[in-house]
Amino acid sequence: MTNHNLPLNKLSNSPPSLQQIAKLLVAGVSVLSIGITGCTPVLEEQAERGTLLSQAESTITSRRAIADVQALVELGPRVTGTPVMEQARAYLIEQYTRAGYETKTQTFTYPKFEDLGSNITVNGRTINGRALNGSIAGKQSARLVAVPNVGQASDFAAVDVKGAIALVRRGEIPFLQKAQNAANAGAVGVVIINNESSDLYGTLGGEVQIPVLALSGKVGNSLFESQQSQVSLAVNTRQRTVTGTNVIAHLPGVTQPRVIVGGHYDSVPGSPGANDNASGTAVVLDIARNMAQTTLARQAWFVAFDGEEDGLHGSRYFVSQAQPSFLEGLDAMLNFDMVGVNDQLLVGGTQSLTKLTQATQSDISIFGSQGGSDHAPFARAGVPVLFFYRGQEPNYHTPNDKSVEPRLLDETSQVGFNVLKQILNSDTVSVAM
Repeated sequence: MTNHNLPLNKLSNSPPSLQQIAKLLVAGVSVLSIGITGCTPVLEEQAERGTLLSQAESTITSRRAIADVQALVELGPRVTGTPVMEQARAYLIEQYTRAGYETKTQTFTYPKFEDLGSNITVNGRTINGRALNGSIAGKQSARLVAVPNVGQASDFAAVDVKGAIALVRRGEIPFLQKAQNAANAGAVGVVIINNESSDLYGTLGGEVQIPVLALSGKVGNSLFESQQSQVSLAVNTRQRTVTGTNVIAHLPGVTQPRVIVGGHYDSVPGSPGANDNASGTAVVLDIARNMAQTTLARQAWFVAFDGEEDGLHGSRYFVSQAQPSFLEGLDAMLNFDMVGVNDQLLVGGTQSLTKLTQATQSDISIFGSQGGSDHAPFARAGVPVLFFYRGQEPNYHTPNDKSVEPRLLDETSQVGFNVLKQILNSDTVSVAM
């Protein structure tokens, strides 16, 4: 999930491998003797398709979904434009094909932001950080000034940052707004400190003409004691052109779906991306499997988006290439991102769809979702959207994003399937936001 400053359980490693389990399940082979943490044994294999999933079906769902997550995680970080993404794409195509779908790929290019090593030196000590995605490169030597609160315009009015490097805490407002406020106040650079001890990875989401560095709370909080010191800021970035590839799956002959079900399959550099977003990728794939033998499947497309972490490039390209009549024919776009950690399932998006989801599953909470994931380009094009999400978690955008909870994948798949059934069995969907 792309971080624009929006507001852990372990997998078992029981043999055979989870990838093998996935292949067995998709092929219809019994795996009753295989145990995975968080799953109950499959007791039966019956229940009318197109209704709520049975206990047996939901157990199969979680086993398949966790197998998909593990298969993607084992490939390593899935960074757009790398060979690993070719392997991930091949895996997804194979799974959708096994489920009975046709697949096609959609390629696009974009300039990719890269941090070549950024830091700040204070009193002779160099502290490594990370340039926010979209930051310009730049080197500045100036005094360091701590800005109170979170960097609102009124906070900058309380201090003199003209010609200085502004030190700001994360929170409440987007990174871009903090950086723009700093630039408007005359700062020559910005350092944003995470409100947690972990590293901070994020995207500006717009242009600002001063360099912006992010630091973990663990190393950054001490800088507030060094304000007014002379420091050196070095933000080293570049852009190169990369090729991304969306994977689109649908039943033969389905050219105008009523719904798009999607999630991104790329991750950030250095992170294997179990929760962000192998979890959403696996849920979309499993919903497709559960729908494959129903009439509902003839009204849906399933999309694994690439380039999300660099700025929603895959979903933006998909929308830009779609005919207006195609988009007008969509009743909904359902997006699944970071759905494998944290018990509480959240939904955001078009009001009619969030209310429909709550009516289907009363314990779901609604949150405000303006962007940050692949539903946003569809919303801007006037398509009703529904965003499934479980909130931030400590391993977000880190090398430790290696595991998710199978039962949460299962729950999300069931809720998504049930909501889709409600949408596709209705004649119209209100577009009230």
